[in-house]
Amino acid sequence: MPDRAPQPVDRLLPTDEARDLISLVRDIAQREIAPQAAEQEDAGRFPRDVFTLLSQSGLLGLPYDPEYGGGDQPYEVYLQVLEELAMARLTVGLGVSVHTLASYALAAYGSKEQQVEHLPAILGGGLLGAYCLSEPASGSDAASLRTKAVRDGDDWVITGTKAWITHGGVADFYTVMARTGEEGPRGITAFLVPGDAEGLSAAAPEKKMGMKGSPTAQVHLDGVRVPDARRIGEEGQGFAIALSALDSGRLGIAACAIGLAQAALDEAVSYATQRRQFGRPIADFQGLRFMLADMATQIEAGRALYLAAARLRDAGRPFARQAAMAKLHCTDTAMKVTTDAVQILGGYGYTADFPAERYMREAKVLQIVEGTNQIQRMVIARHLAGPETR
Repeated sequence: MPDRAPQPVDRLLPTDEARDLISLVRDIAQREIAPQAAEQEDAGRFPRDVFTLLSQSGLLGLPYDPEYGGGDQPYEVYLQVLEELAMARLTVGLGVSVHTLASYALAAYGSKEQQVEHLPAILGGGLLGAYCLSEPASGSDAASLRTKAVRDGDDWVITGTKAWITHGGVADFYTVMARTGEEGPRGITAFLVPGDAEGLSAAAPEKKMGMKGSPTAQVHLDGVRVPDARRIGEEGQGFAIALSALDSGRLGIAACAIGLAQAALDEAVSYATQRRQFGRPIADFQGLRFMLADMATQIEAGRALYLAAARLRDAGRPFARQAAMAKLHCTDTAMKVTTDAVQILGGYGYTADFPAERYMREAKVLQIVEGTNQIQRMVIARHLAGPETR
């Protein structure tokens, strides 16, 4: 059986522009991202130069308004770009997803004046964003956050600590949810905080089992003063903004998960068609052939699920339930597929000489970020059966 090099994913794209965009992304991924991925992840090196290149190439604002430097692409195209980037290196794909998430509040709820002032730099001016909702004591229960913003004349003074912040310490702006009023979700407001604001600092990055090149850190706000002109939306609207952002963000995580799973499958197929035992390629053995078939089927199912949710979003229809389903299925698929890839490679799969073990370590976090998969099941169940009785 001949060696089978990985083939590009066969994508059904809506326009010639989208096809050209995917070709551009694949070229950048193959030339600038994939060759350095293993070394940089092992060294824990954040690829800021790659994000600068992506910004210059128009890839950090794809789903947003072209009036402000966005790409005006539908979500079904933007997500497939994320998948291609994550296939080359999850740190990059997830980083673009987080930047898009951090940009959402301003793009969807900001005033015209705010958008004119800030969006061009955010979408195409080389800036990189972070999204600050979680705290040390409020993860899944995000509405119980304790970071406070107190009005002081025309300013707000923000004090508190945010946790598990992707790009913490390297971001140029932070979309921060802080308490401005009563307890619970109605007392939370959103703010756009500059990365160089006085009183803002980041702790040392967390030491993680995977995605070591993507800094995740606590962000401390010690009396950070921001003008009211940087408040996004109305007072008390922040939690609704945060949840709306997460519906879209979960689709980004789903797409990244499928990209990672596809990379693991490609590695497994390549190895299985080259590795020979008992006089023939191990891909000739039915047990492994069935594993590969199941891996490919789950990936295709996940891709179809996130694209179906994206098309609902693009059509202006409700998609929160489908987004939760996509995040749940795609990240569980990534964990299963990467684990199976390690198994197919056998002892070599357990070594850092092959990328399968890195893929498996990276997959785990996708079941946790932007709402654990247990939270996704709660969201889906509420859509089916209504809120829980108390």
